Amino acid sequence: MSLLEAVGITKRFGGVMALDDMSIDVEDGEAVGLVGPNGAGKTTFFNCLLGLLRPDAGRVTFKGVDISRMPIHKRARLGIGRTFQRVELFAGLTVADHLLIAERARQGRGGLLSDLVGGGRPTDDERERVAEIVDLVGLTGSADVPVEALSLGHARLVELGRALITEPDLLLLDEPSSGLDRVESLALAGVLRSMREQKGTAVLLVEHDLEMVQRVVTRLFVVDSGAVLAAGPCHEVLGDERVRLAYLGRGVA
Repeated sequence: MSLLEAVGITKRFGGVMALDDMSIDVEDGEAVGLVGPNGAGKTTFFNCLLGLLRPDAGRVTFKGVDISRMPIHKRARLGIGRTFQRVELFAGLTVADHLLIAERARQGRGGLLSDLVGGGRPTDDERERVAEIVDLVGLTGSADVPVEALSLGHARLVELGRALITEPDLLLLDEPSSGLDRVESLALAGVLRSMREQKGTAVLLVEHDLEMVQRVVTRLFVVDSGAVLAAGPCHEVLGDERVRLAYLGRGVA
């Protein structure tokens, strides 16, 4: 049984077929990519997996549990983490503050933000957990820096750390390289590889940066016009003539 299975996902908006019988799967500890041209249906499909949209047909299962109609917060409790294409951080709080808030949310403690702003002291265990994730995402020297002083690349690493500290079994990444330059994108790819090696976290990466995708994933799904055009090992899929024509272009080697 796969960690995540989405079978026959179909979604219409009025008379427009956004997703047409799409199916994908992700195994334990596997990194899978989902790519395609603009308007292919990637974001709609991603939102169906998260519970932001309800498909008109099809089923999503996670760890063998049907989550097709499960609300977002219950999917998170099962072990699904995510990052956002648009960075969502709190101005005035440091890198460590953001991770501490996420750690306290994982513990189920109430009054998280007000407690932190009001001077609630972290425990030794909380400090250790925050330091571990700060190191993992490569922000050791920036733990006490307010997030508004960070580059976009480092802000995205904070989001990644915030998702990781909740100990997800599957991490859904929505175009994490958006707005980053090549150096920042490749650095992020390195962090994602380290994360999988150290934590064994499975990844579903929706991304437009194919260089980054090839450095992170081992298996790839290509979407076009709301349907899976090709699927398989990354290098094989990117060599598929249909993919070259629909997404990469004839001239890509």
